[in-house]
Amino acid sequence: MNRAIFFFDANNWYHNVKKYFNPSEIDIKKVVDFFCKVKGYELVEIRWYASVPSISDGENMYYHHMSYLESLEKKGIKVITRKLQKLSNQEIIKRKQQTINDLDLCKNCQKLVEANFLDLADIKRKEKGIDVGLAVDMIDLAVIENKCDVCVLISGDADFIPALNILTSRKKEVLTAMTPKGYSKELIDSFPYFILRNETLMRCFKDYPGRTIK
Repeated sequence: MNRAIFFFDANNWYHNVKKYFNPSEIDIKKVVDFFCKVKGYELVEIRWYASVPSISDGENMYYHHMSYLESLEKKGIKVITRKLQKLSNQEIIKRKQQTINDLDLCKNCQKLVEANFLDLADIKRKEKGIDVGLAVDMIDLAVIENKCDVCVLISGDADFIPALNILTSRKKEVLTAMTPKGYSKELIDSFPYFILRNETLMRCFKDYPGRTIK
């Protein structure tokens, strides 16, 4: 039975899962138990990599986030955090301009949008170091410390491909998993993958099977 460590990219998980369900309804331990049963893995550890907002961003959001992380730790999940960093004005302007360019507007419409384009809530902050930390830990735990035979990456982000290539070159098994939307095609084409469909996520609800499935 292959020893497996599960690495959750919390930001990627949250933004993709919320397209279907409220992420807080899903029991992370049930997700992992599902994989262990289906794939025949021996669970070594579950690791949750998340950015943490500042209390200055809003007390309700901050304490809700910290409460959720605490609930994960109570289930035996290893939580690794980094502070959410503010974007510089230059970075904000660059992202705004890229967003406008992606709309493929005519020249007149683009000028109008540029003149009235205000802040976007989802581009004011960025994660700094959390993805790098996850990638380094995969290599450290699997290759250097040899604590697992399989690295299960719960993320649809193609930025992890270089780290996954190192793992496979050292004869470590790799599996990625994510919902259909937000799953990088490059990631799917490069490594064994598992698409988390609605039916699977429903069975991982905290109150399943008591929940009524519509």
